[in-house]
Amino acid sequence: MSRLQADAPADRWVPVTGSLGFRGRRHRKAAIGMLLNQANTAAGSTPRPGGGAFAWILSQAAPLLMRRAAGRVLVWVWKSDPELLVVMAQLQEATPQLRTARAMMPMEYDDTESFRNPFLGVGEKLAMPLPTDPKTPPFATYTWDTGSHFVTVTTVCSDRERFGTVIGDVDAIARTVRIVDDVKLGESPAVLRLDPA
Repeated sequence: MSRLQADAPADRWVPVTGSLGFRGRRHRKAAIGMLLNQANTAAGSTPRPGGGAFAWILSQAAPLLMRRAAGRVLVWVWKSDPELLVVMAQLQEATPQLRTARAMMPMEYDDTESFRNPFLGVGEKLAMPLPTDPKTPPFATYTWDTGSHFVTVTTVCSDRERFGTVIGDVDAIARTVRIVDDVKLGESPAVLRLDPA
């Protein structure tokens, strides 16, 4: 089965994927709270009492949900300020429906630039530091089409003024994302036979 791997420096990023229990709990809760606040703002609703409890519940469930994704989803939060920045890498099968949905995206999503990854080749980067709707947070999306799959890295930032100071670190993670496949072993789990070709 294909899955994603990436290298995120531990001094800057806290991984949400695989961080069960108390490990990374504070960072998960803060990042989910930020995303919920951004979603509320975009929808024009005001935060409701108990929103912190909902963020906590989601922060406990998130690692289990990502574990079920079996490596097809990786998530990190900014270590020094988890409410500032969330990054998610995702591997999706390139179905005809997904290709159609991508082709029908709004016009502003055509304003991409080439972005090179040593493992995936040249992809596209769309950075929106100042979205036209002031309720929309700054974000960036990186996409590679491998033919059979789409690899997407998406980041959301809660502060328009600080987006430019952290996007370089997101670029660095996006350059390390790669697809790995499980290798089937032969007759013995201790022996790996390689095809001479």
